[in-house]
Amino acid sequence: MQASELFLVLDELSRQLNIMDSLVDRETPAQREMWRRKIKELRDDAAAVRRQGQHYDRLMSAGFRQERERNELMARRRRRDAARENDESNLADESTSLDQSRIMMNDLLASGSASLNSLVEQRRRLKGAKRMVLDIGNRLGLSNSTMRMIEQRDATDFYIVIGGMAITVIVLYVCWFLF
Repeated sequence: MQASELFLVLDELSRQLNIMDSLVDRETPAQREMWRRKIKELRDDAAAVRRQGQHYDRLMSAGFRQERERNELMARRRRRDAARENDESNLADESTSLDQSRIMMNDLLASGSASLNSLVEQRRRLKGAKRMVLDIGNRLGLSNSTMRMIEQRDATDFYIVIGGMAITVIVLYVCWFLF
């Protein structure tokens, strides 16, 4: 039975119950109450069946709508299959490029780490050399003023290196955002 047929039958039942309701007054007073209660139960049952039918109808129409939408989406998907192969190729190329970039970055980081380790080792050796020069200077009898002048020169060189690094960073920053 279709939902539309169900609603037609329920409408007919409602009409029949209205007719029965008008006929209840012809019954004896003792039977009137019983018939009214039975008619009310039938109306309640009919209302419940109508609600279930409406719910079923909504579900069915939603199912048909979902089926139609699914078919439309699948049709679009089939049209895009050719484009997808091109997209997959582009994604594969992009993945390869990213892998190569990652390898190059790892090499760059390893090179930077090796340079930093080399500078740390060089600093350690220079500290040892500085101690030897000071010991030799003390043995040769260099004055304290000469030693202070050498240490001031070291401090000045340090500030010059820091300033050069700061200028280099600023130039790289400007080049990065302008180009």
